[in-house]
Amino acid sequence: QTQVYGRDRVRFMESLVGGDIAELKPGQGTLTLLTNERGGIVDDLIVTNTSEDHLYVVSNAGCTDKDLAIMRGRVAELQAAGSDVHLEVSDNALLALQGPSMARVLQAGLPDDLAKLSFMNSITTTVFSVPGCRVTRCGYTGEDGVEISVPAGRAVELAERLLGVPEVWPAGLAARDSLRLEAGLCLYGNDIDETTTPAEAGLLWTLGKRRRAAMDFPGAAIIMAQVKEKPKRKRVGLTSGAGAAGPHSPPRVLTSPGTVTSGCPSPSLGKNIAMGYVEAVHSRAGTALTVEVRKKQHPALITKMPFVPTQYYMAK
Repeated sequence: QTQVYGRDRVRFMESLVGGDIAELKPGQGTLTLLTNERGGIVDDLIVTNTSEDHLYVVSNAGCTDKDLAIMRGRVAELQAAGSDVHLEVSDNALLALQGPSMARVLQAGLPDDLAKLSFMNSITTTVFSVPGCRVTRCGYTGEDGVEISVPAGRAVELAERLLGVPEVWPAGLAARDSLRLEAGLCLYGNDIDETTTPAEAGLLWTLGKRRRAAMDFPGAAIIMAQVKEKPKRKRVGLTSGAGAAGPHSPPRVLTSPGTVTSGCPSPSLGKNIAMGYVEAVHSRAGTALTVEVRKKQHPALITKMPFVPTQYYMAK
């Protein structure tokens, strides 16, 4: 978690990502992509325009070192040119409370009305007597949920308070992985990386219209050329009756040239689901392919994502 301060903070952020950060309203955030000059995805970030005169950036923990190196390098360049921008790295913990009971459970410990907080918006508030928390209505599960940025010294206290509610349970990475895969969400390092472009990954919606026209973010020329000419490979969803590999198993190979990047049994659907990359000519939903699982070949079907409808909350 990083805060970006200074009057040039938006210009700084837009020099690294393709999202339209300038259009974000106070308290509103967006998923955006940190790209390299080859159009590859360095990381996926959530950038929020806070009501407290700074940008709040959440990156993947596994990408912290490289993200900070890039951000600090760009800050130094801009400062040397006279720009007003600086970073502060937070030591807050981040707790994700997700699922259909989230709003009722969390509302009991909030002075604010959660019904007014829409998906991808955040507030700074007190959560179950812990002040100085940022509550963002988001989460990588496809369900209605929040991520709570909490001072590190009180994170265990807040976690234990939430776990004291009977319907709140701790969830491990396998549970999180099945949820995000059912929702058709990419996992960095599996489904997207520095060799994958937003066009190939089906993430062009993260590029703002103004930003596409300006082509002023890293790798824009390559990415926009793919938009015009269509990428040669595309990310697709797959369903199969085959025994699915676990979330950290080696990628499975498709007999039609391609690679499976994520796969697991779907608890909600009672079948195996996966996502991966195939040649664009084979990417139409309903196309039958063959996947190799533990050296055996099994039929699979390209399927539209999300596999399970998402439950994001929009305030009325």
